[in-house]
Amino acid sequence: MSSAPKTVRGIPYWELVTLIACIMALNAAAIDIFIPALTNITQTLELANPNHAQFVITSYVMGFGISQIFYGTLSDRFGRRPVLLFGLCVYVLASVTAIFSTSFAMLLALRAIQGIGAAATRVIAVSVVRDCFGGARMASVMSLVMMIFMAIPVIAPNLGQLVLFVGDWHEIFIAVAAFGAFVTLWTYFRLPETQHPEDRLPLTIARVGQAFRVVVTNRTAFAYTLSTALTFGVLFAFINQAEQIYVSIYGMGPEFTLYFSAGAIFMAFASFWNSRLVERFGMRHLSHGAMCVFLALNVLHLVIALLNGGVPPFSVYLPMTILSLCMFGFIGTNFNALAMDPLGHVAGTASSVLGFMQTFGGGVLGGIVGYMYDGTLIPLLIGYVVLSLGAFGCALIAENGKLFNERPSPRDGGPRVVEPAAAE
Repeated sequence: MSSAPKTVRGIPYWELVTLIACIMALNAAAIDIFIPALTNITQTLELANPNHAQFVITSYVMGFGISQIFYGTLSDRFGRRPVLLFGLCVYVLASVTAIFSTSFAMLLALRAIQGIGAAATRVIAVSVVRDCFGGARMASVMSLVMMIFMAIPVIAPNLGQLVLFVGDWHEIFIAVAAFGAFVTLWTYFRLPETQHPEDRLPLTIARVGQAFRVVVTNRTAFAYTLSTALTFGVLFAFINQAEQIYVSIYGMGPEFTLYFSAGAIFMAFASFWNSRLVERFGMRHLSHGAMCVFLALNVLHLVIALLNGGVPPFSVYLPMTILSLCMFGFIGTNFNALAMDPLGHVAGTASSVLGFMQTFGGGVLGGIVGYMYDGTLIPLLIGYVVLSLGAFGCALIAENGKLFNERPSPRDGGPRVVEPAAAE
């Protein structure tokens, strides 16, 4: 593995990686900290159907997914810093306002607005990394980011549960707002502008349309984006149903967050090892192998559930779930890097389109699967198998039917997509 640079654009390498991880972690914090609060929300707002509480997660993901389209285009025109700071401010203000929610409708609306603000963190974080790195180095950096980022799914549910011991879901928003304010100040004082001046795109309808066409007409980028969306659908379905699975099916109490965190810990380890191995073995070898294992695990898990009346023993469910989550550490970052790699000169718009399709698509699919909860694991595991089969098929399309076939990155001398203006 090649040594990392000491500084990048005037900021220490370690600080850039940590800051990007914290920026992205705002999104995970806003999702995972509410997992133990869904029952509390159902009770305090007197929801008729417990499955409706899942909309607290889904509404946030919808706002987060849809608005990503706009942030990338704006960041390609105005730069990364101002657009990111705007999104961070929206996130913090929505979090503070949500403390005073008095109805379920108001809560869902503010969660959607919170997601709209958080969308900037995902788009700009990926764009900043793509501005500074490419190819296997980008995948390595994103894996390090994800390793730090994964501390949030470990901490957030347990923090949410601790808050519920002394208050209710209103107080959880206080913690989210405080974390958002901290990251906003850190970004304002330390993150430099990373966009190359020559990559600025005028904000015209024709230019934006050209940039979008570059993204959606590139087979590799588009197919890997769809594959990532389907894979994310599995993750969002698990997050939506996590509390119901651990509490309602397996009869656990507040300690269920510890089991949820165990999966996040193993996913973080997988991301760490991906960052160490990707430059040696290549993105395709690691991610394609992980995708094959992921599909096989989901099929096996469904078979075991069917043989056990829809509820496999917990001693089987937990390790199967953890192994599946480990595969995300090798699939998500590598597939995203493979999708972004040919699109460096339209990185902001590319990150927006990819982020929209991955998050919105994954959120919708995961929401549908999660809402099918019927007291067993059968609907969830059927959803896992269908989504992972689709993800595997899209990866085959991206590689023209040939998996495990490494190719050079555009920044390593391989082919690159021509930025729209250069083609005129």
